[in-house]
Amino acid sequence: MSRLLRGAGWWAADYAYAVRRQLAGLMSRTRPETYSRLPAARQPPVLLVPGVYESWRFLEPLARALHGRGYAVHVVAPLGLNRGSIPDMTDLVAAALVEEDLTAAVVVAHSKGGLIGKSLMGRADVGHRISGMVAVNTPFAGSPYARCLPLRSVRDFLPHDEVITALDAQRADNARIVSAATFFDPHVPTGSRLPGATNVRLATPGHFRALADPELLPLLVRELERFAVARPDPGPAR
Repeated sequence: MSRLLRGAGWWAADYAYAVRRQLAGLMSRTRPETYSRLPAARQPPVLLVPGVYESWRFLEPLARALHGRGYAVHVVAPLGLNRGSIPDMTDLVAAALVEEDLTAAVVVAHSKGGLIGKSLMGRADVGHRISGMVAVNTPFAGSPYARCLPLRSVRDFLPHDEVITALDAQRADNARIVSAATFFDPHVPTGSRLPGATNVRLATPGHFRALADPELLPLLVRELERFAVARPDPGPAR
């Protein structure tokens, strides 16, 4: 019983965090280009990709913190609440990569955003523009709970969905991915472990609250520094 109560408490706290972040996003008047304006930005540039039903402002605390540490953080406002299919949303982010002429960028993503990021890494037209990705609580193997809601934006996460299976087969890029996941994720019960990637365990329970884990920002900064050292030449599209 105590275990059930503890899980219920974590679930409630997770949704309370999500509601607060959604309300903060609605009240925010920050322009999308605010965090990308940095005259002498540290390398690499950051590309922020939120999860389903999240605008880029859901991740604004991370954008603000990374910008404060000298990184240019780029967002893709046309994603809106990221309700479209993974291929369609990937097209929007790919267009932003080209429009802003980003090279050696690092994707920082939450949930569905990590699937979009991995899709980008495997594309011949823009994959060469991305050094790597740090994904938080991304359902790389899908989520069985996707069967419970008849929404296309959610059913994209079915474990046997063709996009999920194609991304699972795309293993060449896994070594450039850091998959950070909490020990309790009510949306992704099978976990976010990705074979061949750097898998990191966060201590804060919850699908959304993990974004506020005190170890996440230090992890992002360490990985950005690591990607900067290993930064490849842009080169031609593969």
